[in-house]
Amino acid sequence: MTRRFFAPWAACLLLCVAVAPAADQKPAGWTPELMLKARTVGEPTVSPDGRRVAFVVSSAVTEGEKSEWLSQIHLVGSDGANPLQLTRGDKSATAPAWSPDGQAIAFLSPRTGPRANLWRIRIDGGEAEQLTDEKGGITSFDWSPDGRQIAFLMPDPKSDAEERADREKRDAFVVNENFKRSRLYVVSLAFAADGKRTVRKLTGGEMHVGGLLGGRNFDWSPDSTRIVFTHQPTPLVDDWQKTDLSLVDVATTKITTLATTAASETQPVFSPDGRLIACAVSENPPHWAFASRVQLLSPTGEPPRLLAETFDMKPAIVGWSQAGNSVLIGETRRTLQGLSALPIDGSPAIDLSPADRMVSLPSLNAGRTHLAFVSEASDRAPEVFVSPTSQFQARQVSQVQDLPRLPIGKTEVVSWKSTDGREIEGLLTYPVDYQTGTRAPLLVIVHGGPTGVFAQTCIVARGPYPIAVFAAHGYAVLRCNVRGSSGYGKEFRFSNYQDWGGGDYRDIITGVDALIERGLVDPERLGVMGWSYGGYMTSWIITQTKRFKAASVGAGVTNLMSFTGTADIADFIPDYMGGEFWDEFDRWRSHSAMFQIKGAATPTLIQHGDKDVRVPISQGYELYNALKRQGVPVKMVVYPRQPHSLQEPKLQLDAAQRNVEWFDQWLGVTAKP
Repeated sequence: MTRRFFAPWAACLLLCVAVAPAADQKPAGWTPELMLKARTVGEPTVSPDGRRVAFVVSSAVTEGEKSEWLSQIHLVGSDGANPLQLTRGDKSATAPAWSPDGQAIAFLSPRTGPRANLWRIRIDGGEAEQLTDEKGGITSFDWSPDGRQIAFLMPDPKSDAEERADREKRDAFVVNENFKRSRLYVVSLAFAADGKRTVRKLTGGEMHVGGLLGGRNFDWSPDSTRIVFTHQPTPLVDDWQKTDLSLVDVATTKITTLATTAASETQPVFSPDGRLIACAVSENPPHWAFASRVQLLSPTGEPPRLLAETFDMKPAIVGWSQAGNSVLIGETRRTLQGLSALPIDGSPAIDLSPADRMVSLPSLNAGRTHLAFVSEASDRAPEVFVSPTSQFQARQVSQVQDLPRLPIGKTEVVSWKSTDGREIEGLLTYPVDYQTGTRAPLLVIVHGGPTGVFAQTCIVARGPYPIAVFAAHGYAVLRCNVRGSSGYGKEFRFSNYQDWGGGDYRDIITGVDALIERGLVDPERLGVMGWSYGGYMTSWIITQTKRFKAASVGAGVTNLMSFTGTADIADFIPDYMGGEFWDEFDRWRSHSAMFQIKGAATPTLIQHGDKDVRVPISQGYELYNALKRQGVPVKMVVYPRQPHSLQEPKLQLDAAQRNVEWFDQWLGVTAKP
């Protein structure tokens, strides 16, 4: 059963995973098109015997009318030997999970329809076998420890009457009614008398299984008789604060409440002996800045026990140790993601991974003897690694990247003091071929969240802000982990409450000033950009200062009031602002860019997906029209079909290209030949 979750100057570094292109095809430097060749590596999982590793590789497909990320499952020995691509075709295969006997892998794929179903393939070869044919679309699953059943989550499908009404254009709907809740099911791997596999629904009623916070939504008991699961009343995003835990008896479908408090309980995982369940429990009441601890629950009703607080108070539960005396967690520590063990006796967490190693997407195998994870660095593209759990000894097992060997700007962690003396940290990428003593144009990037964090991930990666390309064009790039970011502890993460655009703005400006004081950047050539909350900060910055010569706002919140009235997270801003806007009107107004927009003059690029329900596109139009009516150079690009983050490779490429061109234009930078 798979356990998943999440100086001296140098002129340049070389991307060490690359394969050099032929001499007559050698590009001059990084471009958005080349960056799109970087593959995404994820969902690593080790076989029960620890001898093999399965993982997913995603590549951009952009030929002709296609614009998608195609994912396939790969297999390799835990010593890195005998790599092979296990699945193929023009449909993605994701979420590999080993059978308890280690002879097969189950996975999700929409091979026979528009939605994902369960498939199984033997690792010694042969065609994949379809296990389910459900029209709701399966979202996650897990094998029972005895290998006889697979539990899965699936939202309620539309009824025949609803589908007929859709076809006949009688499809009016009432907001927040007729929810399509996610339910827990099991499918038997043995055939019934009718030659089909039996699928049974285990949950119903006003219970949506799963939630916003991610991680594990359900887990089998070691004896395969019960499943612990997380649930909330509806699929509405705001209902994450009402998440509880229950147990279901698989044979009888009887449900027993396990944890139902005003806190949010998530990520349940059974101990190896089945006597305890570890989960993450939020503070009471829960807040959008998220703070939680690991708690131990007893299926027999004994009082719950809280384990020690973790560094960031945002633990992602990976699973239990083999001996059952600690709970393994992943957590961000400043600009790195690491792995720790929380002893169940309540003593402090013990770091397992070294301080200089990025450990993301960790998962334990069924025997808890091996750990698989993805690791990368600013100058090293992501690959899969494996370590025994007895002692952390990372071994790289995948070699899936095929990128050109090109110079890449050096990235280092920098820190500075903000106006109130608080230490702020960020990542600074130098221009390729940077010469000591010269001043480079500077681009500032602000992350989303606001509880996001810039970590030491590879700068050759997909996204609207192509850092490697910026560095190749001669820019320095500063990514600020302003107050409100994860990775620096609860107090830091909560320190922007009722103060968006206040301390976080000063954190950015003091960071820019620190680089100017060091003689690294040109104060006359500054640009700023960000997506989501980063877009909020960018729109805010152009109303507060004219120091920046160009800006790019991606899916930005520009008006706190109209955002709250149209977004799918109506509880979000009231939590951060300490009340509803009709009670705290002055606070909401004073922290909204649209109420400070008079006199803004920074040339601004706006990018927004037209299917964004998290930050509706009207936020972008408000900013666009306000700037346009004041004669400010502004351009708004709408990306069809895209939700809050851009999904299609061709549109991701368009966004990156436009950002490079925009800043080159307004900061007077000419790309090197």
